[in-house]
Amino acid sequence: MSFLSVGISHDHAPLDLLERVTIPEDEFGKVLGALLANANIQEAVVVSTCLRTEVYAVIDRFHGAVDEITATLAAHREVDVDELAAHRTIQFDRGVANHLFRVASGLKSVVPGEFEVLGQLRRSLERAEEEHAVGPELSELFHRSMSAGRRVRAETAIARGTTSFAQATVDLVRRQVGPTLASMSVAVVGAGQLAEGVVRGLAGLTEGPAGVVVVNRTYDTALGIATSLGDPRVTVAPWEELLSLVRESNISIFAADVPESLVTASDLDHRERLIVDLGMPRCVDASVDALAHTTRLDIAHLESVVRATLADRHAELDAADDIVNVEIEKYLEDRRSRGAAAIVSEFRELLDGIRTAEIDRRSSDLSDLTPEQREKVESLTRSLVAKIAHTPTLALKEAAGTDRGLRLTEALRNLFDLG
Repeated sequence: MSFLSVGISHDHAPLDLLERVTIPEDEFGKVLGALLANANIQEAVVVSTCLRTEVYAVIDRFHGAVDEITATLAAHREVDVDELAAHRTIQFDRGVANHLFRVASGLKSVVPGEFEVLGQLRRSLERAEEEHAVGPELSELFHRSMSAGRRVRAETAIARGTTSFAQATVDLVRRQVGPTLASMSVAVVGAGQLAEGVVRGLAGLTEGPAGVVVVNRTYDTALGIATSLGDPRVTVAPWEELLSLVRESNISIFAADVPESLVTASDLDHRERLIVDLGMPRCVDASVDALAHTTRLDIAHLESVVRATLADRHAELDAADDIVNVEIEKYLEDRRSRGAAAIVSEFRELLDGIRTAEIDRRSSDLSDLTPEQREKVESLTRSLVAKIAHTPTLALKEAAGTDRGLRLTEALRNLFDLG
């Protein structure tokens, strides 16, 4: 059994492709079903965020599984297979753990140390469990990676300062408009974790905006954000007022999960406004860039904000990386040890099965033995089996966690036809 991950991320793929390949969470089940229908994919988890879409899988054949995952993603999102293959990243076995642990720790994020990714990984695993697409090994990999991510944030200062997309967005807005923010009105579209973080960040500024209006398809969800803050500057508007709200606001921040653009150039007038689009796919059509007095920023612009906050955090990034390396080694050691224990148990069960089967086969020859004599035969054969199993058992246990241990395990499986 081997691990494989195939996907694209902001490190190697253009934003346009990321946008087209992003999988809405309500489609995870369909994608998982399509993945498991392939011959070489035994288990799978789909992770799709604004900056990465990846499949983590337990596989049989490496090359076959890579092609199957790529083709499944391309077909589902109607993307050319060759285009996706040109930008995909592939990790195998140990590389999968190296990659996922760093994703969970925020070391692969545009905003290093950001917290949102932990929730995204947790929800991805939960969806895979709901679809019965994941087994104990892949589940353990995700749980251990998320545990490492929590440790990194607890033991290092990587989470100091701008540590989430929400905070980075608020910083981006402040840098863009300066002190005039205090007199401006802001519309926040969406009411998920990211949108709520933006609203809380804006409301928490010493010189925050004059008003923040939250608009969401589900009105009560938006109302819950406003109610929890108890800030008179934060109000709620119904979804039907979205376009008029965007036209009237100085700043509009989109943090919604939508299948297509909500706003185009034809929906807006020529008043001066700032639009920040955090959606993936994007909520605001690129046509608004043609409007002379509209400035549209997206996720790519957050990187400049993040770079400015990282100048004094390189030591913390190194410390976080050290923790991740330790946690990866612990996980791999535990996995190898479990593998050694399992193969030892299977080997001993096989030998004992042969012993008992042979005694049963020769039971007529032993029928004249007294119970005491029969027990001596049983004891003698058990002792012989234990002595035969002793040397390979000792070698496997001593080599657990090493390349030699893996070779010994594979040899034992092949020699004795173990599962």
